[in-house]
Amino acid sequence: MQKFTFTPGISEKKTLGFDLGDRRSHYCLVDRRGREIDQAVVETTRPRLLALFKRMKGARLVLEMGTHACWIADLAEEMGLEVLIANPRSFELLTKSYRKTDANDCQLLADAGRMSPRLLSPIVRRPKQCRVDLTAMRSRKCLVDLRTKSINHVRGVLKHHALRAPSCSPECFHRKVVEVIPKELEMALLPLVRSIECLNSQIKSLESQTKKMAKERYPITDIFEAVPGVASIVSTTVALTIGDPDRFPKARAIGAYMGAVPRQASSGESNPELSITKAGDGELRRTGVLAANYIMGPFGPDCDLRRFGMRMLDNGRRKGKNAKKRAIVAVARKLVVLLLHLWKTGKKYDPFYLARKNGEPIPAGA
Repeated sequence: MQKFTFTPGISEKKTLGFDLGDRRSHYCLVDRRGREIDQAVVETTRPRLLALFKRMKGARLVLEMGTHACWIADLAEEMGLEVLIANPRSFELLTKSYRKTDANDCQLLADAGRMSPRLLSPIVRRPKQCRVDLTAMRSRKCLVDLRTKSINHVRGVLKHHALRAPSCSPECFHRKVVEVIPKELEMALLPLVRSIECLNSQIKSLESQTKKMAKERYPITDIFEAVPGVASIVSTTVALTIGDPDRFPKARAIGAYMGAVPRQASSGESNPELSITKAGDGELRRTGVLAANYIMGPFGPDCDLRRFGMRMLDNGRRKGKNAKKRAIVAVARKLVVLLLHLWKTGKKYDPFYLARKNGEPIPAGA
């Protein structure tokens, strides 16, 4: 796992600001006093960048997070450069500049990286193997989204012709819907039904492979899966998204990382209740909400997490038609914080830890 460390104050080394482009990238090299040494354009290819980084050995490379950022950062570190990846959400001087050009952007990155790296909120990369494994999980989600879209299309077409598709799971939809499709719609819908069947087999195969991969490389998933609502897909997604638990100084910090903390706009006596930021990892937030839906649902077992969510509803802290949705998001945040805490401490999951601590009643035998 790449860790960015720096000494406060102006850098004593050269700084290379790098504005990434899909085919060509602009760079600006400045010395420790901010004087421009070189500014040019380079092709965004491995051979060209390898030659450039060899000449810049020992410099500090500053680039913005993007599609090419991780592999370029890996290449630069191999060539002996110190790498800093700027978070575009935190560095609005770059994203909202009135004179935004590639040349200006790379110069701005170089100046910020030279004088005050903290302004860039440097991003910590996951280990390379972790990034590869996470890609498999995201490919699975892509397949699931394709299947959902196909099923919804078939259902919509049938409703348009006064027919209704059977209520069933996505895994058996392709078998049951064939009985409902009339002859005049076979040409339009049967190809989609066959593609749904193919997607089912691909999803099942990928899930089996990722489950095996998680057991071999990420044994922490066994501890995660002891928590209600955390199945193999959820536990693997959380483990791969976090990557290294030590990059979060406190377990609670992951709430902001997953974008599940409320926005704030307090001023004087005004402190309105706002929606969550949604500024972090969207897939981690979605996965947490899926697990929280089970915990708060009719089949969710009694535990600290469920009691926490129910108290939010019963005490009137959440009002209106979105009350349960907000409680579920709060449970999702608390769930992911709990998983990270278990990872950092190595403790086993106790469903009634807080209940025992607060002297609340717990089920017999728990």
